[in-house]
Amino acid sequence: MAQYRELYQPSNTLIGAGAIKRIPHFVRRMHGQRALVVSDEGLVKIGTVAKVLSVLDNDNIEYVLFTDVKPNPTTAIVNAGYEVAQRHQCDYVIGIGGGSPLDVAKAVAILMTNGGDIRDYEGVNQSPKRSLPIIAVNTTAGTGSEVTRDYVITDEEKKVKMLMVDYHCIASLAIDDPMLMTGMPPKLTAATGMDALTHAIEAYVCKSHFPYSDGLALEAIRLVATALRKAVENGNDIEARTDMCWAEYMAGLAFSNSGLGLVHAMAHQLGGFYNMPHGVANAILLPYVMEYNSSECKDRYAVIASAFGINTTNMTCDQAAQKAIQFIKNLSEDIGIPPLKSLGFRPEDAITLSINAANDTCISDNPKEASITDIKSVFLNAYNG
Repeated sequence: MAQYRELYQPSNTLIGAGAIKRIPHFVRRMHGQRALVVSDEGLVKIGTVAKVLSVLDNDNIEYVLFTDVKPNPTTAIVNAGYEVAQRHQCDYVIGIGGGSPLDVAKAVAILMTNGGDIRDYEGVNQSPKRSLPIIAVNTTAGTGSEVTRDYVITDEEKKVKMLMVDYHCIASLAIDDPMLMTGMPPKLTAATGMDALTHAIEAYVCKSHFPYSDGLALEAIRLVATALRKAVENGNDIEARTDMCWAEYMAGLAFSNSGLGLVHAMAHQLGGFYNMPHGVANAILLPYVMEYNSSECKDRYAVIASAFGINTTNMTCDQAAQKAIQFIKNLSEDIGIPPLKSLGFRPEDAITLSINAANDTCISDNPKEASITDIKSVFLNAYNG
């Protein structure tokens, strides 16, 4: 008899234009007294945070702002947010942003109920207690952070990204409102969209995939293939933005319930070592990891090719898999993903990056075993294009 599966997902989800207006309803329902609102200065400057705060202000909801989050957030940033939450006795957290603010929101919420140092929680289900309630307001259609049980914090001393996979940090309410995404610049739209695509593809081929994650991943792949170029070309295309909301949400659910793989294990190192944007790192590495993995899962890559809209009727699995890989390379080029050579990568760093990737939590679910030498080869293939 097959072992049962426990599904991980937010308690409540709102997707669509105007979804943020329902936040006060959920605050009242959970009897929240004072929120720590976590975001970053970039979202403050473009007015995104103000849109959410106006909803809170109109309903006289009490909150404290913490907007010191930076890309690839560090333990120091988490500790600063934790101190603010403690000082003001916050009893729930509202995260506003993409992966970085939502990751910090999760980390602070975990520390508020568990204490200790955030480094203590690296790995899988390391916290003994449920975090403070989290309202995760997503502002990018890519990370899936509003829906997942994952968060990533950089250990600035070791220059490595720590992955925490913990069902205790799943949001009480996840919100994807495309109206918050219309001002997102094309480069960020491209990077986060490729992040969503990577989540879906890795979830579909990882060792722990199962029917629930398969269905979510394939629909996310189909939506990205049809909507991402449109969202990059016209940020005010609400239909494309909404489709990308659904794509990143479903991709987030898929990998949160199944797993990821070598792309993320390697991308975490590029982020920790060079402060490279996570979505860009994923986009660059994805086709080269697929080429490495293809011998183990070419049949699944063939299905992905069909989800991209490619007619694979008269193709072998090998041919269809190669079409899928080429589709991703073309998509990345079309939406302006830069080459690895232009982003500070040094070939002499490849062995250190590969050793760290081999120890990353994500690698255990990759469909094909990868040695340090294998990983180094993938890094260098991506560098050489």
